[in-house]
Formats: sequence, C-alpha cells, structure tokens
Amino acid sequence: MKTFSKTIDVRTSSRNCFVDITRYISSICEESKISDGIITIFVPHTTCGVIVNENYDPTVQKDIQKILGEIAPENQDYSHTEGNADSHIKTAIVGNSITIPINNGKIPFGTWQGIFLTEFDGPRTRKVIVKIIGV
Repeated sequence: MKTFSKTIDVRTSSRNCFVDITRYISSICEESKISDGIITIFVPHTTCGVIVNENYDPTVQKDIQKILGEIAPENQDYSHTEGNADSHIKTAIVGNSITIPINNGKIPFGTWQGIFLTEFDGPRTRKVIVKIIGV
C-alpha cells in the first residue's frame, strides 16, 4: 500500500464562485504513480467546499449557486454576526471533502464530470489537501 499527499493553493475571484480544479487533481493523481486506490480531496475551510459536478456547461454552476443563494441568502437576520453566516450554511450543504476511486492511474470521470472548489466567502486563497491511498 502506498500513500501520496499534496496541498495546493487555489485563488478565488469573487464572494461566490466555483473554480474548476479538475486538471490540478488529475495531475496530482498522475504524479502519485498510484494505479488503483482512492483519492480524497479535502478543503480545510468552513466557508468553502468541494464537489463533483458538470464542468462542460457553466450555467450548471450558476444554477447551483442561485439555488444555494435562495436556500441561504446573504443578507438575513442570522445569529452569526461576522457577515458570512450564509457561507457557512452553503458549505454545510455542499460539504468540504470528496472521495473518488482511482482506476488504472486515472479518475474515472463521467463524460461531463469535473471537480470544483466552491467558494462562498471570497475572494481568497484557499488550501486544497489531496491524499491518495492505493497500489
């Protein structure tokens, strides 16, 4: 059994945005030289998450952001007074980690799938921790 870890920094451009990190994660997978196993992507932030979703049509990300904004609007009477309670709620819904299989040294994405860092309190520089375990 082998393990491989890497942390990358991702700069976000606005308060709410999705950043496609698929190519970075795929590159780390190749760099690891692990042919079969699992890759876990973890975002160590409470107002930023990570998802797998469609990366072909950018309107999908806009729709997800719109609905999350309706579920947790920015300007509500929240108890958390730092001005980012909505960001915490959105991250709680999206989650801050994903685990994906690795087959033959690659992530077996579906036709339109990609990996996104989901920013809800930017712009900022975010850490993404990648851990791969396998053979």
